[in-house]
Amino acid sequence: MGKYSLGIDFGSLSARAIIVDVANGKQMASASSPYAHGVLEEMDGKPLGAGWALQDPADYQQSMIACVKAAVAESGVPAEDIIGIGVDFTACSVLPIKNDGTPISQVAGFETNPHAYVKMWKHHAAQPYADRINALAKARNEAFLQKYDAISSEWLIPKIMQVMAEAPEVYSQMDKFIEAGDWIVMQLTGKDSRNSCAAGYKGQYDPATGYMNKAFLKALDPRLENIEEEKLGKVVPSGTWVGGLNETYAELLGLKAGTGVAAATIDAHAAVPAVGIAAPAQMLMIMGTSTCHMMLHSKEVCFKGLCGVVKDGIIPGFYGYEAGQCAVGDIFQWVIDEIVPKKYFDQAQQAGMDIFAYMSRLAAECEDENLVALDWWNGCRSPLMDGNLKGAISGLTLKTTAVDIFKATVEATAFGTRRIIEAFESSGVAVDRLYACGGIATKNSYMMQVYADITGKAISVAASGEAVAHGSAVFGALAAGKAKGGYDDVAEAIGKMSCGYSGQYLPNAEKQAVYAEKYVKYLAMSDHFSK
Repeated sequence: MGKYSLGIDFGSLSARAIIVDVANGKQMASASSPYAHGVLEEMDGKPLGAGWALQDPADYQQSMIACVKAAVAESGVPAEDIIGIGVDFTACSVLPIKNDGTPISQVAGFETNPHAYVKMWKHHAAQPYADRINALAKARNEAFLQKYDAISSEWLIPKIMQVMAEAPEVYSQMDKFIEAGDWIVMQLTGKDSRNSCAAGYKGQYDPATGYMNKAFLKALDPRLENIEEEKLGKVVPSGTWVGGLNETYAELLGLKAGTGVAAATIDAHAAVPAVGIAAPAQMLMIMGTSTCHMMLHSKEVCFKGLCGVVKDGIIPGFYGYEAGQCAVGDIFQWVIDEIVPKKYFDQAQQAGMDIFAYMSRLAAECEDENLVALDWWNGCRSPLMDGNLKGAISGLTLKTTAVDIFKATVEATAFGTRRIIEAFESSGVAVDRLYACGGIATKNSYMMQVYADITGKAISVAASGEAVAHGSAVFGALAAGKAKGGYDDVAEAIGKMSCGYSGQYLPNAEKQAVYAEKYVKYLAMSDHFSK
């Protein structure tokens, strides 16, 4: 019997588990389970307000148990042959906990306190605190700005500042402020750790210097001066062994106690080893509700528009670069929910198609080239790093249809990616090839062709629709180690276990010419509305 690794991927709305053959990367089984409460929009019957995005950590536990048990049952793999577990999670999704791992939302008296719950990656209500950090950092010329350009409201320090300022009772009650991925690993192993991927990209952690310097943190708020020692924790490399699966979760998951568990990583970053990237000049787009753009490089190059550059942040031996767009699939969902009339839903049903596929088919046939949109429905992450920016659509007429608007938003997200690529290339970080994974990449050929036409680059799509979870399984095999049937070397693990590619999209020269003209308009709109 072979050896297998379990990858658990915690997305924005559900958890997914896959079981992968360690010898060849073959996916044996997968299962998913939605979070019971999804994204919390109200607390104690009251709306949370603009920018808030919370979740209940209990949902993560329940979904994990359900999807892991289902995947194990489907695979038929004996528990003793599952040698390692890897975990990835959206980031920065953070929650306050007690030392034993109990979320403050489960402490008596805090059940209806919104600050006691998980602040999701797309929680933007901490923007005023991000603004304070950025203003002070620029005034003091803080070194971390060279690597991160600006601090996002999505990240660690703004969110902890919001808790400190708006819910001091939660701040005083909590012992730790932890990434949800690290919290899951803590549940599985009983060990408290902070993964280097999330700490680096979302907390500005540097292995040589730690988090932001103490003098700067003290200037923001005296309580922040010793935040690393008091409320955070020891940082360990992502994908490395943290501990063995404890008895409690071995029973809950139907696995063997002692199974190696890897330190967590960010969901998007886990996809890099899954698609086989282990060298520079290759950009991976992880396309879902948002899009992350990942690169490896042999040198540290700092330029405007980066969400971070972290040594060994993605793959050991390289500097890992991250850029991204705050909303992509979320924008398309907004169009479907708020703009598309009932007649299109009826037509889609008659055609036996889901509404996204149907609207994509109509958009591919649409010849209206007048609309130009900005992809800032949730602010602009890269390259402008401004969470306050808003989306826009130009060229509307009385003849504009929902299909036109859908098409314009697809093109807008592709224009945003092109601008990110140009920021890399103009700074000396070559982007020779594009790779894509995620729901959009594997399910929507229209959108992928638009991206190829607008960027002018061929795009290879991951063979697995679950590349993120697959990458976590790679790290699970590394946590197991060679002695137990896994791997000690990350390059070897990637070479053996990557998922491969299902196809490639090539740019259409005729479409490129049309989009080149629209891209000029996109840039002009961007310049106008970002001032």
